[in-house]
Amino acid sequence: MSKDLTSAGVAEPPVETDDATVEDNRVKPGAGAASRNGREGTTKETEKPKGPPKSIWREYFESAVVTVIMALFGMTFVVQAVKVPTGSMQNTILIGDHLLVNKFIFAPGPVLPFLPQRDIRRGDIIVFKYPGNPNNPMGDNRPDNQPFKTNYVKRVIGLPGDRVEVRGEHVYINEKLLDERRLTADDPGHNAPLEIKNDPKPSGTGPYTVYYDPITRDGGEDISAFSGFNYAVNGKPFNVPADSYFVMGDNRNNSADSREWGVVKREYIIGRAMFVYWSYDESAPVGDGLVDKISAFFTNTRWSRTGTMVK
Repeated sequence: MSKDLTSAGVAEPPVETDDATVEDNRVKPGAGAASRNGREGTTKETEKPKGPPKSIWREYFESAVVTVIMALFGMTFVVQAVKVPTGSMQNTILIGDHLLVNKFIFAPGPVLPFLPQRDIRRGDIIVFKYPGNPNNPMGDNRPDNQPFKTNYVKRVIGLPGDRVEVRGEHVYINEKLLDERRLTADDPGHNAPLEIKNDPKPSGTGPYTVYYDPITRDGGEDISAFSGFNYAVNGKPFNVPADSYFVMGDNRNNSADSREWGVVKREYIIGRAMFVYWSYDESAPVGDGLVDKISAFFTNTRWSRTGTMVK
């Protein structure tokens, strides 16, 4: 019978359904499809609430804060800028040189092979806190020479355990002559660099250069006998204590260093001088007017020294 009805085009009666029964297997547009875990999904994503847009000044402020934090971190642990106000290291370092100091290379603690760290070596130029002069405490009252506050720049000569002695223009380490290249130079004063002389001629083939005045190099003046010098001089060798360093300036006739006030303890050393990032000739004339001072910045800057490695 059903066969005859079908062939005759008679439709089967509709199946009655409950209101709760789905009429059709098709999903109506915009309706949610049931997910596998039984929860209804939605085709429309939930929009996150948006806050007010940042102003340009807020963006500048946030950038400035990040920059300051990074700069403070770098100055605390990595590098530090210092200015050289005296001539004790001339002509290796000139008055008016501004240096960048590597603080990380001598960081305290064990030296790790995968980090750019190492021990302090003889010949290193270091920056450290002035330890004070126990032989002349009155000299430490100057505002520009405060113990443990004023930064000094010198060259390491004696390491812990070394026996140091200065005889004229020669330095002896453990009874052996320290190999230094010695030049003759005059100090013209007025914060100007030393003037190199050829009489007496240069001597020594060391990795760095030191400077003595003509009288000292001729043997007419023994700077080791200066009244202000107390250590490693006057025929009395000095034994460098543990965790301490004997330092001297390259301008040997004009340097207050370990010969005068003793050794530098390891804890006072800030880092190693790397290079000159700016140098200003303080011996050059400067006018009184504003335009003269601005012009002097360009004319008195030693542009050729920018980027010079300190060694």
